[in-house]
Amino acid sequence: MVRPVTLFTGQWADLPFEEVCRLASGWGYDGLEIACWGDHFEVDRALAEPDYVRRRKDLLAKYGLDVYAISTHLVGQAVCDAIIDDRHRGILPARIWGDGEAEGVRTRAAAELADTARAAAELGVRTVVGFTGSPIWHYLAMFPPVSADVVDRGYAEFAERFTPILDVFDSVGVRFAHEVHPSEIAYDYWSTVRALEAVDHRPAFGLNFDPSHFMWQDLDPVTFLSDFRDRVYHVDCKESVKRLDGRNGRLGSHLPWGDPRRGWDFVSTGHGDVPWEPVFRMLNAIGYDGPISVEWEDAGMDRLIGAPEALGFIRKLTMIEPPKASFDAAFSQSTAD
Repeated sequence: MVRPVTLFTGQWADLPFEEVCRLASGWGYDGLEIACWGDHFEVDRALAEPDYVRRRKDLLAKYGLDVYAISTHLVGQAVCDAIIDDRHRGILPARIWGDGEAEGVRTRAAAELADTARAAAELGVRTVVGFTGSPIWHYLAMFPPVSADVVDRGYAEFAERFTPILDVFDSVGVRFAHEVHPSEIAYDYWSTVRALEAVDHRPAFGLNFDPSHFMWQDLDPVTFLSDFRDRVYHVDCKESVKRLDGRNGRLGSHLPWGDPRRGWDFVSTGHGDVPWEPVFRMLNAIGYDGPISVEWEDAGMDRLIGAPEALGFIRKLTMIEPPKASFDAAFSQSTAD
């Protein structure tokens, strides 16, 4: 099944947007997943300046590129995080950070996320990819002991903060694709179940599938796709590898990306642990026909080499033929048997 292959611009935000367009077009990408940071897509300007969105469309057209999604990981992180500190100051626009008072940061981030839906609609994009942050991620080790009530309140807080945001998404016909990722409200299989339950499975809230975050948790990305097939609104492709040799820890040991002592890390696509062919066969089976976005994040390879290499690898996978029968029909038959 041939799908558009896009480049996520988040790891390229140090470059001007036009330069990223030029590079992606030259390599043969079909389009972009545009990050809402750097100068790539500025939500406040998109809503305030009458010609901002048109000028962005003109740049894309100049290089023969389409846009299928915009991404707001950085601002989204601040919506639900229990701890707001200098880490957030380093990733947020000054107008969102303000004086750094935690609840004020969360409130401004939530308003920006709602505005991102409005800006996406102006751009003609139906999907916004992003993070949510989490009121309970810092309890992950469960020691000192954490009661079930505390965890329940965390999911309730997430729903309380995101419900008005999703109301705006609904009103403008845009969907939020939450990236299942450590440090978020949904970071693995069962936390995804809880997060979807918390917002009553409303269609405005779906998932961005990135298999790299599953591998170091020993989760099966293929099963995840099968079970959440109706919620996969966007797909990012990033590779990860485990290096568990008795010294290197799965949690990374607070070592920087690319350090060989890490127990897991991101590597170039096709050189790690993700079972890419089964993943793409399942994407075909569930009928996902949206973009495949390359997210380049290998600290050990020059991105100017890695991004075109990843494109070639993904292109071959998108050519895998879909099954003759639909997944839902096959699934219904197997359960009937």
